[in-house]
Amino acid sequence: MLTKREIEQQIAEIKMDYINLQGDIEKLENTGHINSVMEAEQRLARMEKKLAELNKLLAKM
Repeated sequence: MLTKREIEQQIAEIKMDYINLQGDIEKLENTGHINSVMEAEQRLARMEKKLAELNKLLAKM
């Protein structure tokens, strides 16, 4: 079982990664790397799902 602090830390890390990945997607779009953009967008979706799970868990504490 994760502690509240561990959950908050994971949320902060995912948010930071999410922001960085959004910037990477913009660069990939500008350089025409469509397949890489699609993969990155899928990764964003997984991150969003994980964030939702962590926030739900945090709300229960």
